[in-house]
Amino acid sequence: MPFDRPLPSALPRGAAALRWPALLLLAVAAARLDLRWGTFRQPVTGPLLGLSAMTVAVVVAALPLITRRGVRTRVMAWSGLAAAVASLACTAAVHLRAGHGASTAYGAFEPVALLIVLAFTARRGAVAPAAVGTVALIAAVVWRPLAVEVREGSVVVAFVSTLIAVAVAGAAVTARLVAADRRQREYRIRLEQRVRLARDLHDYVAHHVTGIVVQAQGAGAIADKRPELVPAALRRIEDTGAEALVSLRRMVGALRADDPGAPLAPHGGMTAVRALVADFGTTGVSVRLVEDGPTERLPADVADIVHRVVMEALTNIRKHAPACRTASVWVQVGRRHVAVCVANDGAAPPTAPPGYGLTGLKERVTGAGGSLRTGTGSDGTWQVRARVPLLPPLSRVEAA
Repeated sequence: MPFDRPLPSALPRGAAALRWPALLLLAVAAARLDLRWGTFRQPVTGPLLGLSAMTVAVVVAALPLITRRGVRTRVMAWSGLAAAVASLACTAAVHLRAGHGASTAYGAFEPVALLIVLAFTARRGAVAPAAVGTVALIAAVVWRPLAVEVREGSVVVAFVSTLIAVAVAGAAVTARLVAADRRQREYRIRLEQRVRLARDLHDYVAHHVTGIVVQAQGAGAIADKRPELVPAALRRIEDTGAEALVSLRRMVGALRADDPGAPLAPHGGMTAVRALVADFGTTGVSVRLVEDGPTERLPADVADIVHRVVMEALTNIRKHAPACRTASVWVQVGRRHVAVCVANDGAAPPTAPPGYGLTGLKERVTGAGGSLRTGTGSDGTWQVRARVPLLPPLSRVEAA
């Protein structure tokens, strides 16, 4: 995920619109104070302070353009660093000329302008140059009062300037971290939504498409030997395609819904499991469903996981076990867990790498605190076993 781009504003839209006029008024008020006090008319330091203030003013005036979206964050960081270098160079020049009758080295406008630049540099600048620019800007604000002479008044001004500069930098960095954390959360949410969509697409659409392919292959195989069975096979293909379209429409409708937490696919319960088994039995494979315990009282989320396990296992039998003749589905509900086992007598390649379906299924089961195992059973059948707790892990901890 790229981070070298302007951070989103943490201010409300109305407050963001008033930000630039407020900062402009603050800078103009500080400049009027300097003009009233005659800061730039001092015989020794006046020209140097005027040149430094003009350089910083140019950077402040360019801030609305520098902070616009699309402008690289390095421009903001290097602009802040340039303002700091100009101010520090003026401080050094004033210090060198302090013995020629210099009276004071600081005014109101330049510290205010440097603090404004400091806030935007720490908030929006690219990380590495912004860190250097932030330190340099703080140093420029603090060292200017001490350029002519270290005395009680200048030390007090430097101390107050230090407190203000550190507070501004801290607030800007805090806002930067908050915005970055918000952006990371948004990225993780988008990633989770993509993974969730991929799972549902695989579980439902791939299941129906696999059924269409298998049924089409079966219809082609019996076309010459028993042509009277072809219309029934075509009707099953049509029904399966219609179910796939319904699933797609449901997912698209959920994606367009106002509720971002709406499920992309319907929760499947034992009724959906029985329908899967009955539909699978029409492909020429003898399949039986054994239910043990109060399966109808399963929580909705647990029943949905059971449905997904059975769906993925039966889909893999269609795809990878063409020699399968019998299959069994067991659903056993205990006091604390529900166990699911889908076994078939067809050959399944144990060395084949797990596909997206099993990977997503394992993530779903383990995310609910359960476990998923695949492999050859003691009777030689290929089995998919899942064990899911009836209560989520957090609920069990709270209950304890």
